[in-house]
Amino acid sequence: MSVLNILRTRFFIKKDKARQNLAPLYVRITLHGQSLDVSLRRSIDIEKWDTDLGRAKGKREDVRIVNDYLDNVRAELNQCCTELKLQRKPVTLEAVKDLFCGIVPLGHTLLGLMEYHNNSLKHTLEWGTMKNYVTTQSYVKLFLERKLKRADIPLNELTYPFIIDFQVFMLNHRPTDYHIPCGHNTVLKHIERLRKMIAVGIRNEWMEKDPFAKFQARFIRKERQCLDSAELAAIEQKDFQVPRLNWARDLFVFSCYTGLAYCDLMNLKPEHISLGMDRGQWIMTARKKTNQPLRIPLLPKAQVIIQKYQGDPRAAFTGTVFAALSNQKLNSYLKEIADLCGIKKNLTFHLARHTFATTVTLTNGVPIETVSKMLGHASIRTTQIYAKVVEKKVSQDMGALRAVLAEQSKREDTPLRAIVGNN
Repeated sequence: MSVLNILRTRFFIKKDKARQNLAPLYVRITLHGQSLDVSLRRSIDIEKWDTDLGRAKGKREDVRIVNDYLDNVRAELNQCCTELKLQRKPVTLEAVKDLFCGIVPLGHTLLGLMEYHNNSLKHTLEWGTMKNYVTTQSYVKLFLERKLKRADIPLNELTYPFIIDFQVFMLNHRPTDYHIPCGHNTVLKHIERLRKMIAVGIRNEWMEKDPFAKFQARFIRKERQCLDSAELAAIEQKDFQVPRLNWARDLFVFSCYTGLAYCDLMNLKPEHISLGMDRGQWIMTARKKTNQPLRIPLLPKAQVIIQKYQGDPRAAFTGTVFAALSNQKLNSYLKEIADLCGIKKNLTFHLARHTFATTVTLTNGVPIETVSKMLGHASIRTTQIYAKVVEKKVSQDMGALRAVLAEQSKREDTPLRAIVGNN
């Protein structure tokens, strides 16, 4: 074997960095004709160092301890060389140094995985969804920096305690900017997105274990807000002096009578409206979010709004039924509408979809299976969330049941009364 391929070590001190006559110890490793100095993070009295031998001089116990340490360092460096060869990895000065210092190449990391996931899906996910993944990524980065004091973490170091620590960190985190702290369900949404990204790493075989194997998310079920019939009527009948508010109101009311989500409303085209099996006008399209088919008969109030905006040049330019309006601006206008109509609820466009599910359909006796189809839900369990808040419908159903039971009771009591009367 060539002398150049043998790892050589030489110990020395740096007197120019000495403090109070104590100089730091270094080892110079040489391989392939190149050298690299590595700090041993120890110091020695300059008077006790033999520069020629590269060892401590003397026979005292403290000198013997230093020389034993240097022998161990030399043995460890040679062992590092051996390990690299056994692992069929390149034997370089940097590789030997990293292995000796305990610096292991990160390989696939958590932030690297998140970047890979977001870059892969940025052209297929809606911006609103993609924005949420980016927010989750920023929170994970903040957790690594503040809690773990690390810039990144290898995927194989992810464990169940890591998930729990992240959850606790999010629950206790108090933003210093205008953002509000995350509530319980919001934190679980971030963890849910983290779980989906880690699943990509597992499918790609970048990690051996699933840190979420024992994790269970327990969301706190909250009632979905909706407008009652009086609040909906107040918005419908209000005449706004500002055209943009009338426009925003019409879009909102149209969704209240069709159940269309914002993105489906903005993508609605004239060809999506055709004659249904009852020879009436139906919306026939698919939800952009889930690709579930939508088959919605148009109610008269929705038809009036379509007719109102026929011939709108802005809509004609985009080839849609309604002119484009950003969700941010639309929600901003709805806040003004709520104030002018005296509505205290947080009026957002998505509230129209909740109103369709409850006030317009379920409350008026439309079966939940039918509502589920019109909303484009993949499972009726999603629609049942709306059914829980329809107290008026429950009252009507129970009222009808009382009437039926009362009628049955009268029929059952009649023969007995007749017998008593005859006696």
